[in-house]
This record gives sequence, structure tokens and C-alpha cells, in this order.
Amino acid sequence: MARDTVLVCGAGIAGTALAYWLHRYGFRPTVVERAPALRQGGYKIDIRGAAVDVVRRMGLLEEIRSERTGIRGGSVLDSRGRPVAALDGDSFGGRAGDDAEILRGDLNRILYQHTEQHTEYLFGDSVASLAETADGVEVRFESGLHRTFGLVIGADGLHSTTRALTFGPEERFVRSLGYHVAIYSVPNHLGLDRWELTYVSPGRTALTYSTAKDSGAKAMFLFASPGTEHDHRDRARQERLLADAYAGEGWEVPRLIAGMSAAPDFYFDQLSQVHLPRWSHGRVALLGDAAYCASPASGQGTSLALVGAHVLAGELAAANGDHSRAFDAYEREMRPFVEENQELGPANIRRMVLGSRAQIRFTLGLLALVGRLPGKDRMMAKALAPLHRAANAITLKDYPALR
Repeated sequence: MARDTVLVCGAGIAGTALAYWLHRYGFRPTVVERAPALRQGGYKIDIRGAAVDVVRRMGLLEEIRSERTGIRGGSVLDSRGRPVAALDGDSFGGRAGDDAEILRGDLNRILYQHTEQHTEYLFGDSVASLAETADGVEVRFESGLHRTFGLVIGADGLHSTTRALTFGPEERFVRSLGYHVAIYSVPNHLGLDRWELTYVSPGRTALTYSTAKDSGAKAMFLFASPGTEHDHRDRARQERLLADAYAGEGWEVPRLIAGMSAAPDFYFDQLSQVHLPRWSHGRVALLGDAAYCASPASGQGTSLALVGAHVLAGELAAANGDHSRAFDAYEREMRPFVEENQELGPANIRRMVLGSRAQIRFTLGLLALVGRLPGKDRMMAKALAPLHRAANAITLKDYPALR
């Protein structure tokens, strides 16, 4: 076993970004992914603040910006489906400067293409057990394969197997925000041209959008669901929960709901955050959602993954592979940044899903008024200030290459 071998669990954004930086700093990464191939498509995500600096350091900023969704703007609709207010794409998505919106699958593909020549990818497999020894981690895979690695990094998402094997069951660390989210592809029957429509009713929000990268559209649903549990592998039950939550809603909601059964990319889960007292134990560490999921409501999950990958690999390089020192430094650098971004989730979801008709009337009236005022840009900048402050709440180090 060579001390520079690193098993990365998960070929999502965090895992592929980490593979990129590990190779750059002289390590030999292997990435194991449960899915049979790289996941394509997916919802639109944002790269903001410090994460923009990370992809610039990777030399990928212009390639990523060339794959932007091109969303021109969005409209907010009342309970009858009538447009109340419209905003340009960057204001609607909370972007500024070089921030970029891209489909999750496009970003994952770019990172994969820049790592596949020097990274071993094991698709269609996952970790079954981990056993730490004096100088490595013995790994048994679901396929029956046995190998030993110097380090293991869990970048396998909210329902991380690596975290469960190392730290214990997820209910100890995963905290529901009291809402569910669903998203999937649908036909673009409204003929949307890089536009987003958001429909609000008490406790429920539904939206649909089209992008420059997709001839179809996406439907997304956010709804309050305190105490509602589900098995994240039971799609049939998930579909029933979603249909029941939106029963009787107007506008295009019934048609969007009807499209879920045919969607090849149906995603449904609780909006949750992950909180652990430490992100490492021995030779195993966690990255991205597995360690510190801020929830999709934060708008910062992708940025946390990108920044975390850069910091973790950089600290391993700076420590010359001394994992104990590197993992401690990784936490010192990342934890304040993570905590500030996690604070965005609960506040944002309460603005995205309104609890009463009175709240809806007030919020929609305010949006309509802001859209007509000459100083709306200043007001939007003030409203988005907490997001941009959190997105830039870390000063990135310049890490040396491993000698």
C-alpha cells in the first residue's frame, strides 16, 4: 500500500473535484461510484464567490461559463397562475460578478473529463466495509473486491455510506428543515425560452424552467412537510407523497405532477443539513454534503463542495501527506465558511415556501412594487447581501505542489 493512494467515495461534484486536486498535488486517486456511469442532466446549480476562484485556479472557469444555462429571467405567479413580478436571470438566481449557473450534469462532466486520464474510476460499485490498519484502510467493496488505500474520503452525499460506516447512522447527524424537494425533467409544454415560472400557494411552491442546454424543461417542487418521513430508495412512495402534497392545486401543477412517473431523473428528498462535531476519524474524512450539507435551499451546496475539495487536497499537500495534521487544518479552514453558509438554508426556505395566504399577498405585493421602482437594483443587492457575504466568507490559500 502506498501512502499517496486515496479512495474517493462518490463521483459527484465533490468527488470529481477532489480527484482533480489530488492528482495535481501528487496523490493517486481512485473514485468509486454506486451508479453504473457518470450521472447526467440534473438541476441547475450556481458557482459563487470563493468557488469561482477555485474553478479559475483549475483553469476551468471559461469552459464552465460556456456551458451556462442562459436563463434570461423569471416570473412569480399568484395562486391563479397570473404573473405578479418578473426579474432578470441573475437577480432571480442571486448571482453577481463572475458567478455562473450551470446544469449539475454539465459541471460533473467537465470535472470528469479533466480527471479521467489520471484517475481510476470504479463505476457500479460501492464500499461495504472499512477497516483501518497502522498504515492504511482496508476496503471491501460490494462487488467483492478487496483493496487497501492510504486514505478514504467520503464524498457520497447526504445519505453517505462512508459516514455511516465511520461515524454511525445518519439520524445522528442529518437534520430535516421540515420541507421536501422534488425535481425532474418534463416536456416543455409551455414553450419556455430560458425562462422560469414560480407558482406559490400556502406551504407549497412549484416551478418550471427551461435552459439553453435542454430542449425540455424541469419541474421543481418545494413543500412544507414537518414530521413526514420517507425511504429515499422507495420511488413509488415518494411519488405518492408528492402527488398528495399538491392535490387540488391549480395552474399547470396537475400536468407537471402527472409527468413525474415518466421522468428518468426523478429526485425526491427531505431538505436537510448535516452537522458533525468532526469531519474525520483516523484515515477517513468526509467532504461536501456527506460532511456539511447546507441543503439545496442554501444555494451553496456546489460551492461548498468545490471549495472543500480544494482545501482538503491542498492541506494534504501542505502536510506532505500527514493526514492527521491535514484533516485538522481542513476543518479549521472550512468550518467557519460552512457554518455561515448553512445559516442560509433555514432562512431561505421560509422565503421560498410561504406559510399563509397573508404572507403570499404581502410578498407578492412587495415583489410587484420592487419591480416597478427605479432603485430596484440596489434593493435586490441588499436582499442578496447575506448570500454573497457567505459565498465569499473564506480566504483561499495558495497551496504548494507535493514534492
